[in-house]
Amino acid sequence: MKKMNLKVVACLLTGTLMYSSCIGSYNLFNNYAKWQRTMTSNKYVNAIVGFILTPIVGSICLFVDSVVLNTVEFWSGENPVHQANVGKTQQVMGSDGRYYAVKTLKNGYEVKSPTGELSYFKYDKKMNAWSLEQNGKSRELFRYNADGTLTTVLDNGQQLTVSPDEAGLYQVRMATGDGRFFALR
Repeated sequence: MKKMNLKVVACLLTGTLMYSSCIGSYNLFNNYAKWQRTMTSNKYVNAIVGFILTPIVGSICLFVDSVVLNTVEFWSGENPVHQANVGKTQQVMGSDGRYYAVKTLKNGYEVKSPTGELSYFKYDKKMNAWSLEQNGKSRELFRYNADGTLTTVLDNGQQLTVSPDEAGLYQVRMATGDGRFFALR
């Protein structure tokens, strides 16, 4: 059996240590790949340009993601490139059949109703909770608990702790009266 080169072994071990605990979101590379696929309306031109640029730009993006950005994301919990959707507005159809303008904020969403009323859904990282702000009044909607459950605040001020699944949603609907059923004769 031939002796393995010490440099090859060192590189392999370094690679296994670098990728052992945190995969990361690779936002920089994913943003580059999205741009490369949509830079023109012609998929053949996109493929040719991608074939030329990806070995250079793609490898740089992967390296920066792997070594810098995913490390920052691992230790801080936030990827610096993740802020790509902040400030973007989408039209979303509500359950009432009308369209609402939903703008992504750094800490939540701004929702503009068809009548022009503004509502804000805000995430408080310190409390790990979502709240609703309307007409200058703010109220907590729910909070993530350390044990994996959610504590929701009902309209009457009572708190209800439920599991974050369909059974928990059913419990909340029943507690708010939204789960009432009426029999017709």
